[in-house]
Amino acid sequence: MTGRDDPLVVHTPGDREIVLSRIFDAPAHLVFAAFTRPDLLPRWYGARGWQLVDCQVDLRVGGRWRFVSAGPDGARMGQGGVYREVDPPRRLVCTEVFDDQSYPGETLVSHDFTELVGQTTVTTTLRYATAQGRDRVLRYPMARGVSESFTRLAELLATPTT
Repeated sequence: MTGRDDPLVVHTPGDREIVLSRIFDAPAHLVFAAFTRPDLLPRWYGARGWQLVDCQVDLRVGGRWRFVSAGPDGARMGQGGVYREVDPPRRLVCTEVFDDQSYPGETLVSHDFTELVGQTTVTTTLRYATAQGRDRVLRYPMARGVSESFTRLAELLATPTT
């Protein structure tokens, strides 16, 4: 699903899951911060050509999050959910629903941050409400978009001002 030189690894271990993983050359506390801080998220979140223009984060169990991205030709994409688990810098779990979602139900998104010798592996598990929803998402350029977004994150983490 991703290119041969792409550091993003994509697996589909079950009929409702997509698992994405990538190693970042940064400690877990910095990577976790990039996933949760409204001042950092707009600097990396989104595929090439997309920019996060509204970023609301209430980082606590039961807190809500909402992102709105602006893309090519004035396109807008909104998504949001509720945090279910917040365990910095190891784990972040939330629900996710898009404003114009084309598949049923909410998705459970789990991010695990595993640090080893200053590098952090981010493993994101997306669990969809139905197998059909997961299959629909696999037909989208989701892996490409996540890969481009994670490339921007790697560049951000390489800057000394993170």
